[in-house]
Amino acid sequence: MKKILIVGGVAGGATAAARLRRLSEEDEIILFERDEYISFANCGLPYYIGDVIKDRSKLLVQTVAGMSKRFNLDIRNFSEVTFIDTIGKTVEVKNQLTGKTYRETFDKLILSPGAKPITPPIPGLAEAKTILTLRNIPDTDKIKAIIESGNVKRAVVIGGGFIGVEMAENLSELGVNVTLVEKLNQVLKPLDFEMAQLVHQEINANCVNLILEDGVDHFQQQGTEVVLESGRVLEADLVILAIGVVPENGLAKSANLKCGPRGHIVTTENYETMSAENDIVNPNIFAIGDAIEVKDFVTKNKTAIALAWPANRQGRVVADFINGKTIRNAGIQGTAVAKVFNKIIASTGNNAAQLKMKKITYQVVVAHRANHAGYYRNSTNIALKLLYDPETLKILGAQAVGQDGTEKRIDVIASAMKTGATVLELQDFELCYAPPFSSAKDPVNILGYIAENIIDGIYKTVEWDEIDEIVSNGGFLLDVRTPTEVNAGVINGAVNIELDSLRDRIGEISIAKDAPIYVTCQVGQRAYLAICILKGNGFTNIYNLAGGYSTYKAAHYKLAELDFTVGECAPPKDDADKRDIDRG
Repeated sequence: MKKILIVGGVAGGATAAARLRRLSEEDEIILFERDEYISFANCGLPYYIGDVIKDRSKLLVQTVAGMSKRFNLDIRNFSEVTFIDTIGKTVEVKNQLTGKTYRETFDKLILSPGAKPITPPIPGLAEAKTILTLRNIPDTDKIKAIIESGNVKRAVVIGGGFIGVEMAENLSELGVNVTLVEKLNQVLKPLDFEMAQLVHQEINANCVNLILEDGVDHFQQQGTEVVLESGRVLEADLVILAIGVVPENGLAKSANLKCGPRGHIVTTENYETMSAENDIVNPNIFAIGDAIEVKDFVTKNKTAIALAWPANRQGRVVADFINGKTIRNAGIQGTAVAKVFNKIIASTGNNAAQLKMKKITYQVVVAHRANHAGYYRNSTNIALKLLYDPETLKILGAQAVGQDGTEKRIDVIASAMKTGATVLELQDFELCYAPPFSSAKDPVNILGYIAENIIDGIYKTVEWDEIDEIVSNGGFLLDVRTPTEVNAGVINGAVNIELDSLRDRIGEISIAKDAPIYVTCQVGQRAYLAICILKGNGFTNIYNLAGGYSTYKAAHYKLAELDFTVGECAPPKDDADKRDIDRG
């Protein structure tokens, strides 16, 4: 019989406790949680605040009484572990209600302390009364109470990560005038900029003011005024700080456990902790969840990913390891999805920005495809971007922005990555098809077909952020869309010859047959057909603009300036999504 202590509940700790009991009826299992709630749906908190989830009790995945009885656990909430004696194999515990402390011995110890919101020392923060962060149920209750007071007309959300964007949406849905402030030039860092621009447009179109590349300088008037670095002053009845999280590593550091450069606990492949002095592995102390470093599945480098799936998975496998099972740690892809008003945003693996930073060579594939058959009602566009290794053809990452079915495509690609499939093998994936759900050639298949064209040398690609400079330096850009489409928007310097007229007008292309020629249409499909015609007429150095004019246009979106004082909102969304599907 083993005595196993777990520090922290929720995704990692609670999962580990349940799995430990399933594997052994004899072990003594004690779970410590310093707060009241041991297992709650923290990803659902913004939606409870936004009144999408109306019953607060639905957030409680497991109660202390219910989980204790079902799994025969000793669960001690309001109990904070304050010290670990790694040699003597004991912990010191403080009862938060009584203030009393006591010691508990262990054979195995699992640390699952999670991460906490960043609260930088911004001037004026200490004096503020309505500046809050969102991590747990008590935080949620505070925010909910302020909103239900009826005094919140204007809110400022600081930080454009998942929590920040979800909070902006949910506050806006409650009728609050919301401004979202992000220090970087985009929200949702897992996306590349041109994909994030689709999200920016959606945010504006739903009456949320978005301010990018500007940070908070200080708060004044007890937090009711947010002064940005630009000097702009935002009035706010409520401010949500959502600028990121840092690992809860205080306990680990006090126990002299090794932490990485960003403070995350370093572990072995089996989630065993290590000494900060000499890297000696401690086989009796483990760490899981948002507080630890993980291995990037794509690059095999160390990283940190605060998501529910990794924490759940680590909780299960560390319990397996403690019970003698061999575990496999392939690394974390960071597969994630978010809802932003009417859009679904999903990603897996590395994006182009990350690959550039790591100096990893990649090839881009972009597609805009209908989520299901275009002739079936409510068909909408999904913008997909995939990156692969041009040498091994292994998939490095993918992103998608769309509506129904968007996350399904990223799930398929994430599965392909995990099983080692190449980008070419996406062509052979036999996926569900019926008109309400997909097309006979699913968007995932299309990504494989486009990659095959590139690999076979039918054309090379050029990206949206390269084409303007190419044209300004004398490059020949051929736009094969209809004149009506071109009149609605065009890349400066493009020569328009409609696809169906190209064979008859091929003589109008006066450049040398071996000179570079760049071809675009709305999404890339007609450009491919034009490239086949050009190749048949002797042109040999041809590039397709990845994602066509749709990607170029999205990348050049200009943020709307919303004036809440006059009730102004963003202009209505254009019909580009529908047009892209129809014309290709």
